Amino acid sequence: MSEIRMGRRAFGRLIAAGAGTAALSACADRSAPGPNTPLRISAVNHVWSQAVRERLPEFEELIGRRVSMQLLTADQLASSYNVKLNASATDIDVMMVRALQEQILFARNGWLADLTDLVAEPSFAWPDFQDAPRERSITRGKVLSVPVVTERPALYYRKDLVDTPPATLDELRDAALRLTSPGLFGYVGRGQRSGAVTQWSSFLYSFGGDFTTPDGRSGIGSPEAVTAYRFYGELLHTAGPPGATNMSLEQAMPIFAQGKAAFYIDADAIYKNFLDPKISTVRDRVGFAPFPAGPAGSRPHNIPSWSVGINEFSLLRDDAWQFVRWVSSPETVTALQIDGIPGARAATWADPATLGAFPPDLAEAMRVNAQNGIGHDRPEVIQVGRARDIVGRPLVAGIIGQDVAPVAARAHAEFEDFLSRDNRQQEF
Repeated sequence: MSEIRMGRRAFGRLIAAGAGTAALSACADRSAPGPNTPLRISAVNHVWSQAVRERLPEFEELIGRRVSMQLLTADQLASSYNVKLNASATDIDVMMVRALQEQILFARNGWLADLTDLVAEPSFAWPDFQDAPRERSITRGKVLSVPVVTERPALYYRKDLVDTPPATLDELRDAALRLTSPGLFGYVGRGQRSGAVTQWSSFLYSFGGDFTTPDGRSGIGSPEAVTAYRFYGELLHTAGPPGATNMSLEQAMPIFAQGKAAFYIDADAIYKNFLDPKISTVRDRVGFAPFPAGPAGSRPHNIPSWSVGINEFSLLRDDAWQFVRWVSSPETVTALQIDGIPGARAATWADPATLGAFPPDLAEAMRVNAQNGIGHDRPEVIQVGRARDIVGRPLVAGIIGQDVAPVAARAHAEFEDFLSRDNRQQEF
């Protein structure tokens, strides 16, 4: 693993330049624990967390405090937050969160500290973060998290079957249908009702639609959305594997990895699975390309899949902010990205050393997708799970060969009612 370290003096200058840590202390109004109390980080068990945990001795030396990092599954992490923070627990200092899945709810509950003044410190270089992930860190005008892992969809394809990757969705559909045979699926992708919504979002945007309209009403009944539903459903229905409606990432990915599909669109963060000889039979034949263009152009999502925030009830909020500064600093982000973990800083993406960590065609696809990216891949609501369940219903209809339009009309009406109630809950 490449190591890029800041010396104690350099880190001290970085902290001194951001005197805004007093802002957290001032609003905490609590006595800080003693020097033997560890800084506690709750995180998802992810390659980013694992890499950061290996580097914690460096941070402990710089800050002079022991750090404890708990790694949980996403479900376990959400459950832990719900139980502990409802009780105003102080045994979590830094929180790894999904800005698109949880942040509005956490903001309404008052669980995340306001970082707005702190990220505004010139030395932190908040404008250096990519636009889409940075905007998703803000709820009700307050910066509540800092993005640390980003994600876009990549078009994975078989170079032995396709000379040039499809540049448009129509070309993708035509090639997938042409290559479909008894021994090969032309396309594989997520088809599970809720799980497919995030990957379908890029199709939706590229057809000119969105989950909601600018005035906050349902957008899934629009002509653009219905066309996107129909396109995605027909693609999996005619060129995909049987049982596609039961497939999320865990079921779809192995089909491509085992050479049973010509095309696959999913998160770029999973690319190493196709280069691992223990998993993949296509590692010498897999190609990477940007998301194909639809009628509205190529409009993939570019999201902060994971961010870090500070527990409002933490008794070590100054030290927690120093961790956020350190882990999202250009030096740390660059080091992690050189190891293949995509970050959110624009300067890091412009560094040839970080791009060299990825296969050249994947690096270019990630760069193009980030440039064109939309900052959300699901409805931005409090009850995200319920919203995805409603939005995903027409997807299932299309995949099993039903007429999408009436199903989309019913889902649109239900989603409209859902948004009316959810929007009222967001009035905090």
